[in-house]
Amino acid sequence: MPVVLKTSALLWTRLAALAFLCVAFSIAIHGGKLPHGTGDFCIFCWGLSFSGTLLVILVELFGLQTRAPVSWKNFPITFACYATLLCLLASIIFPLYFLKGSIGQSDVHDFRLLSTIFSCLATVAYLGEVILTKARPGEVSGYMATTPGLLKALETFVACIIFVFISEPVLYDHHYTGKYCMSVYCICFIVSAVIILLCISGRTGCLPFPFTRFLYTYAMLAVVLYLSVTVIWPVFHFDPRHGGQKQRPHNCTSTMGLCSWDKAMAVAVLTGVNFILYLADLIYTNRLMFVST
Repeated sequence: MPVVLKTSALLWTRLAALAFLCVAFSIAIHGGKLPHGTGDFCIFCWGLSFSGTLLVILVELFGLQTRAPVSWKNFPITFACYATLLCLLASIIFPLYFLKGSIGQSDVHDFRLLSTIFSCLATVAYLGEVILTKARPGEVSGYMATTPGLLKALETFVACIIFVFISEPVLYDHHYTGKYCMSVYCICFIVSAVIILLCISGRTGCLPFPFTRFLYTYAMLAVVLYLSVTVIWPVFHFDPRHGGQKQRPHNCTSTMGLCSWDKAMAVAVLTGVNFILYLADLIYTNRLMFVST
């Protein structure tokens, strides 16, 4: 089997990400003394990103793109986008949970600080990979390499964070409006995830209707749904006239981590973020549909 070794900026960027991740989780495991739970999640983010990037490099090194069971125009950039987000999340969570309070233990603190630094470097490397592989104007590429495709990845990632905040404790079962909001989050997440899977598997042509028209229709529906949730969620959680609590409770200051009010506020902010992402998705999808026709 011939080995195709073509040095390029993209290859060096991927190798840099591998090196940074290897240092990040090796140092964290060796001297970080991480407790289970959040520490395991950060190690998982780094390990998954490392494994996926190594797989992409090996497939391209041995020229197996045509034999891969996925669309190679869509898979590498999709994975790079999610790896960027995972490493960014780990770079935020790790210092928040493990750098505070570890100053007295100099060795442990230094190990954790190094892991944070190399996690940030890996995030920058993956962001560079996304920039290098993103479709240029007029270039023929996979849907996931376009701006709407990358926005789909962002939308699903933000939705996953919303699910984390909204589920523990459960914040949506006190009123029927909360259940409506949860339904919107789930529906939009599922449809966006299905679109990504169709693109990665190369099955977009199997739909009984034009894929671009489906994307545009869904983008309009998602904008309307998220607009309603962006208004409804804050009203019923922070407006006293609808049973909400405007001010942050005093017991939140003595609570370890985030209290229920904090998590409800995080859901409100992330809902607004996703609404902006879906609105941008609609605008770019409209342009994409206009160009394709």
